[in-house]
Amino acid sequence: MFEIAPAFLPTSEPLGELALCHARLQADTRWPWIVLIPRVAGARELEDLGANPRAALMEEVVAAGEAARAVGAVLGVSVEKLNVGALGNVTPQLHVHVVGRRSGDPAWPGPVWGVGTAEPYGEGQLAAALAAARTALGLG
Repeated sequence: MFEIAPAFLPTSEPLGELALCHARLQADTRWPWIVLIPRVAGARELEDLGANPRAALMEEVVAAGEAARAVGAVLGVSVEKLNVGALGNVTPQLHVHVVGRRSGDPAWPGPVWGVGTAEPYGEGQLAAALAAARTALGLG
C-alpha cells in the first residue's frame, strides 16, 4: 500500500493527485519548487516503475515545471531554468524535485539542497501559490 514518507509532511504542502503522482509544493519561498511522489508502493528508483509509468512521470515532470513557473509568478520571480532531480539520499521513497531557478537566487548556480534556512510562505502567499500550482497542474 502506498504511503507518503513522513519526511515530506513538515516541509511541503499537498497540491493533489495527478494520474501517477501525489504532488506537493515545497514550503520554501526562495524557490518555486514542486515535488512529485509516484503512488507506487515500495518504489525507490526510476527502474522500479514500468515503461508506461516512467513515461507518465516524465509528462508530470513537464506539468510540474509549468506549476513551478506559476508559483514563481506568485512570488514575483522569473524562472529562467528548471532543475529536475530524483536524489533520494535522505528520503529513499521515489520522488522527483522540480525546482524553478534564476541567476542570483540564494544558491545560484549550485544545487539548492542544504543552502541556508527555508523561508516559509505567508498565509495569503501560500494560498495564492497553491492555487496557481493546482491550476497549472490541472487540479483546480
